[in-house]
Amino acid sequence: MEDTFFLAILIFAAGVLYSSVGHAGASGYLAAMALFGLAPEVMKPTALVLNILVASIAAVQFHRAGCFSWKIFWPFAAASIPFAFIGGALSLPGSVYRQVLGLILLFAAYRLFQFRHLEAADAVKPVPVLLAVLFGAGIGLLSGAVGVGGGIFLSPLLLFMGWAKTKQTAGISAFFILVNSIAGISGHLASVKFLPDAVYIWAIAAAIGGVIGSGLGSRRFANATLYRLIAVVLVIAGVKLIFI
Repeated sequence: MEDTFFLAILIFAAGVLYSSVGHAGASGYLAAMALFGLAPEVMKPTALVLNILVASIAAVQFHRAGCFSWKIFWPFAAASIPFAFIGGALSLPGSVYRQVLGLILLFAAYRLFQFRHLEAADAVKPVPVLLAVLFGAGIGLLSGAVGVGGGIFLSPLLLFMGWAKTKQTAGISAFFILVNSIAGISGHLASVKFLPDAVYIWAIAAAIGGVIGSGLGSRRFANATLYRLIAVVLVIAGVKLIFI
């Protein structure tokens, strides 16, 4: 129960921080579960379930705030959904899963450390449909296989390429993560049987964090310092997965 409680606190914190920029927190949940030594077959479905819950909340909040563009969203999602389904059906060996996840967590940490520099360009450029489809397919496959929604890849891509404004990127990412997470867990429904009993407690913690974070993020920018704090947790978890 003590581990469940402390893990719930970390999940709540991830829900607040990630949802404030339209993310659902999968990399944070996976990092927290890695720190507590949960098995890979438990981590993936749990992260996806929490992702679906928080992404739903964030998507509604950002959509209400007018921070969404169907024109930008659809080419990425059209390719990512089927490939996330395929990725979700993949069962990576435990050692491979840990290595791949560890690298993704380190990338996510780097992305969070660079948060201050991830500002949108003044002028938004049109999104090349074919390029968006190719990026969406790759992000979807990787996201489904590991158990993340893909927001950590899509957000910096949209901002660096000048395809969306900052808050619009958050809203697009929230919807993108939602559909990817649903597709990922649908691709491997059998994994749901590995959900731990404590998932209900963690879901409540994630949901509360998602409501708070997305409510704040849809109306003002997130604090870069807080993101760097959680990035430290991602680094520790990533190193642990890869080397320990």
